[in-house]
Amino acid sequence: MCSGFRWSRVLALSATALLAIACDRIVEQPDVLEAPPVVEIPIGPLPGPTADQRDGPANPFERDGDSLGEGRRYFVSYNCAGCHGDHGGGGMGPSLRDDTWLYGSSHAHVANSIAQGRAFGMPAWRRMLTDAQIWQITAYVKSMRTEREPQAPQ
Repeated sequence: MCSGFRWSRVLALSATALLAIACDRIVEQPDVLEAPPVVEIPIGPLPGPTADQRDGPANPFERDGDSLGEGRRYFVSYNCAGCHGDHGGGGMGPSLRDDTWLYGSSHAHVANSIAQGRAFGMPAWRRMLTDAQIWQITAYVKSMRTEREPQAPQ
């Protein structure tokens, strides 16, 4: 019985010592917290082009038939088809075959969406693809619904 009493006394003293050490480390919080300053920084890309984004660089592969085929190959091999459908008709990701483009429909806008990604699921491919590959995928996407589209759906 004595040894049980000693152990409980040792545990009580140890707990008291730890509590005293912890109390010394507690940082007091002010009674009133100030709100953080408002900073005007957009969070992620916003739909629609701004006035200075309407035009962009020309796609060097826009008229090259071989590059359209390469763009189709990259579209499939990098699994763009997994979200946008085999021929860009849509799925988990939006259709690339219609006229509705939330982030702009020019070659520069499409290339920008591929490179930087978009909110709600579109990954950024800038670090995985070369500029040429991004432009080739862009050329393929923009060729959809035209007579130049390689391997058009039947």
